[in-house]
Amino acid sequence: MTTHTSADTFPRQYARTLRYTVGAPRSFSVTPDGARVVFLRSRSGSDRANLLWTLDTATGEERIAADPVALLGGGEEDLSPAEKARRERSREGSAGVVGYALDGTGTLAAFALSGRLFTADLVAGTSTELPAEGPLLDPRPSPDGTHVAYANTAGELRLTRTDGTADWAFAQPDGPGVTWGQAEFIAQEEMGRDRGYWWSPDSDRLLVERADDTPVNRWWIADPANPDREPAEVAYPAAGTADAEVGLWVLGLDGTRTEVQWDRAAFPYLARVHWSKGGVPLLLVQARDQRAQRILGLDVATGATEVLHEEHDDTWLELFQGVPAWTPDGKLVRISDESGARSLVIGDQTVTGADLHLRSVLAVTADEVFFTASGGTAETDPEPGWVAVGRIGHDGKRLGWEAANGRPFTSVTTAVHAAGITVRATAEPDLPGTLVQVARDLPEGVVVDDIATIASYAETPVITARPVFRFAGERRIPAAVFLPTGYDRERDGLLPVLMDPYGGPHGQRVVQAHNPHLNSQWFADQGFAVVVADGRGTPGRGPAWEKSIAFDFAGATLDDQVDALRALAGEFPLDLGRVAIRGWSYGGYLSALAVLRRPDVFHAAVAGAPVTDWRLYDTHYTERYLGHPAEKPEVYDANSLTGMAPGLERPLMIIHGLADDNVVAAHTLRLSSALLAAGRPHTVLPLSGVTHMTPQEEVAENLLLLQVDFVKRSLGI
Repeated sequence: MTTHTSADTFPRQYARTLRYTVGAPRSFSVTPDGARVVFLRSRSGSDRANLLWTLDTATGEERIAADPVALLGGGEEDLSPAEKARRERSREGSAGVVGYALDGTGTLAAFALSGRLFTADLVAGTSTELPAEGPLLDPRPSPDGTHVAYANTAGELRLTRTDGTADWAFAQPDGPGVTWGQAEFIAQEEMGRDRGYWWSPDSDRLLVERADDTPVNRWWIADPANPDREPAEVAYPAAGTADAEVGLWVLGLDGTRTEVQWDRAAFPYLARVHWSKGGVPLLLVQARDQRAQRILGLDVATGATEVLHEEHDDTWLELFQGVPAWTPDGKLVRISDESGARSLVIGDQTVTGADLHLRSVLAVTADEVFFTASGGTAETDPEPGWVAVGRIGHDGKRLGWEAANGRPFTSVTTAVHAAGITVRATAEPDLPGTLVQVARDLPEGVVVDDIATIASYAETPVITARPVFRFAGERRIPAAVFLPTGYDRERDGLLPVLMDPYGGPHGQRVVQAHNPHLNSQWFADQGFAVVVADGRGTPGRGPAWEKSIAFDFAGATLDDQVDALRALAGEFPLDLGRVAIRGWSYGGYLSALAVLRRPDVFHAAVAGAPVTDWRLYDTHYTERYLGHPAEKPEVYDANSLTGMAPGLERPLMIIHGLADDNVVAAHTLRLSSALLAAGRPHTVLPLSGVTHMTPQEEVAENLLLLQVDFVKRSLGI
């Protein structure tokens, strides 16, 4: 790690380093022969431009494979609106090389810079620009390394030869609103699928998504601070409205075109595509209500599909990274809630039990499956918030943990596995940053042989987080408590409380790590006892825990914040007469909900980018939890905040970026209008030109300072 400057304050350093991610290695791949690890990393903790690097697994030597500064001649990057939108979907705030793809041998990497196409020879260490019709998106080499496919902002999927001799349109839009080879908004934002095409293992054809967003409602996002600029047009599929029409085609390099057939009326969501060498391509398609899904096998010659497995759930079905997949001997690998636990299933056998909560599948080898998991519904978890890498034989035996730093129960933030090599980034509560270790598998699967550690250039934080982890109350709610640095109970007495949750689906805040808690520690150092609680609905505690919020956001998620607060007050110096709450996105919704519904508990709130009317949020997320608004209007009314506006009795600050195309500013404006109509005083802080990520350094820094000032004034501190 690099050191910080003496003039740094935490808010400025936190914002400048993108939450201490700048300079940290990321985006790991292992080449099929296990000879190299490929990754991204910038030169320092203050340089946002990522370079492409390789690590030799035989020697541990790191080498630069592509330098964006050299490739662009020192010029600035020029990003298209489509690329900016794609980065917003993936919460990408860095620069330079932000993504890459490898050929089948792992010797050729393709990547985009400023909408231009580049390849890197990872053996020779040279880079080349190839002809391309940009601005382009998501370039990917064919497995044999002879071609690179890429999408562009014109909606085309194009191919270029890696020898630079030709570039041509492989698929072109056949109407307005049509794109080829690009994941649609819902896939990127909610399904965790950012790809829109897949090469065949033999490099002779591709599976290509065709998306038509003409049925999708058009919204207009204006910049009120610059009225001379035209509003941006956004195709936004709000709950209850039409999604993009998504199809899949098999396109051959010989010119053949075959449409893939499945029951798109019943299963419109294309959630996953998997095409492994020697295996039938797999598709995972979902019903719109996400209570049913099918795993389909595809005949690439005819486009016909066969139902290999169908699954139903009365609440909803989750999506997972790495599945469905095949074992080399033809067994289907998936993650399922059918047993009541979130389990790994290989063929017809459920091979893990209720003591584990599966998170993802990393790799499927000839004998084993590598996965990430945390504690399940068991009451014997050693601590909340751990995630580990495990491995298990296809027969369900030989379960073991890939220990990190001598302890298996740690927080694995990233892991990949291939060719007998595991790369894992792990975090510890008492150590800043992450430790990235490259390890070779050993047969027993309990201990691994570390080959090398990939260096991190991330800055060392100017403060130290001191989380105290607990399971709070009868429901054992995972929680972390932060007290001011140097706090003395006899001297300082009870402290005003700041609840700091996300508190909703897919947002785990209580983790066995250091850096994710720095923000909470900084707030504590301003004179608060800060409480972070992951109540029902948050991930990692079993399917029943997550699904207990079905059709009721405003119930369980808020109740668990109250229960955790009261339970922790029996051990920690919490002044329950001075309690504030802050949060962003779902946390913003939860914070506003807290003062609207429970003013007896919460005395002030800061709500950042809150969803206030769930009819304005997107289809796949909202309908999963609340149902279709036409079928359950009463659920939407009960869970939206605008109808609660007359009940506001406490100070409320609402913050919103006016350029946010995820949670649009209309959410805040509608709540503010309802509060005004009810005569309820409140504060609105509009952020001109700011999206959902708030990446701007000055904005991010001052937001922290303004929140502290508001909370202190509101609590009379």
